[in-house]
Amino acid sequence: MRWTDRRGAPHPGRVSEIASSPRTLPLPWTARPGARAWRCGPAPAEVRNFHATLPGYASTPLSELPVLARELGVGRVFVKDESCRLGLPAFKALGASWAVHRVLAERAASGARPSPLTLVTATDGNHGRAVAHVARLLGQHAHVFVPRGVHPRAVAAIVAERARVTEVAGPYDEAVRLAAEAAASADAVLVQDTAWPGYERIPGWIVEGYSTLCAEVDEQLAAERVAGGPGLVVVPVGVGSLAQAVVTHYRSGPAGRRAPALLSVEPRSAACVLESLRRGAPVSVATGHTSMAGLNCGTPSSIAWPYLRHGLDAAVAVPDSEAARAAASLAGLGVSSGPCGAAALAGLRAALTGTGAEERRAALGIDPSSVVVLLSTEGAAANPHSAEGARG
Repeated sequence: MRWTDRRGAPHPGRVSEIASSPRTLPLPWTARPGARAWRCGPAPAEVRNFHATLPGYASTPLSELPVLARELGVGRVFVKDESCRLGLPAFKALGASWAVHRVLAERAASGARPSPLTLVTATDGNHGRAVAHVARLLGQHAHVFVPRGVHPRAVAAIVAERARVTEVAGPYDEAVRLAAEAAASADAVLVQDTAWPGYERIPGWIVEGYSTLCAEVDEQLAAERVAGGPGLVVVPVGVGSLAQAVVTHYRSGPAGRRAPALLSVEPRSAACVLESLRRGAPVSVATGHTSMAGLNCGTPSSIAWPYLRHGLDAAVAVPDSEAARAAASLAGLGVSSGPCGAAALAGLRAALTGTGAEERRAALGIDPSSVVVLLSTEGAAANPHSAEGARG
């Protein structure tokens, strides 16, 4: 299947076209020397303060797993466990809550009538549920577009938040396009976690919302007496919004401060960021089935792309079978993680073991004393997946 602008993409900008499948993807690894020297501005400090005012807010756990450190030949491994964030089984509520807060505050300041808004979005599962959850709590409406491949139980969880759900026969990019069209009315607003030219402000607020997760990691590592922060942070990637937040956090420190290596992980069937990094420009890929439903995205976010290009040290793509194995490993160690969250461990294993591992370790600056942080972005309940999908 070949990606085309008419059928698949919400982005009106210039994007290269490629065909892809697990059999035709290039080697699923790329590295960029010099990423740790790149610098950008920080996220707004008020985001963390806002989240602290929300009912039920608490830092999610940062669990140390010595078994994985021994397996992978590093000093310490920590997992940021996002299986319960503001009452939801994934990190997405951080971005959705901050963005909706900004939307409603701006609307009130403009003198708009106080009637409820319809918050429109497309989702592979977690983001749509988060938007619907925030809408329900704030007395707003939600309309969520869901692409093919999302498990019926994940769709039911969105419906349970009293959202209207439209299921789309096409891929994620098609769902985004239809959501954008549906939001073009006076009483609706698109709250999408990917950006394209002409639609970038609200996705930017969502990225800002994710900064709270990184601030928590800093505090938790300090409490664990980890001097100087992590040596490597591994982040699952769909369109790249969370990775943008991670790059922003770790590349906005003062000059001379040691910055960690940053590794992104994608499904082999939807490795749009890896392919874009390999080509040096944003490209879209045709996506296939993957148990990593929340990462099944074919086009990088336009606002994320510059951060990913300059700030990521490396990118890797993993098969569903390795994400399933990683989820089982984490479950055995007491961490609930769905395939998307477990992709971080699958990607770390791919990077640090097997043929060429010494070169990849060198590219990431990994040695036997390194401290690694894995971002497990969802719990096992977030995006149910079939056993068949887990074997893929």
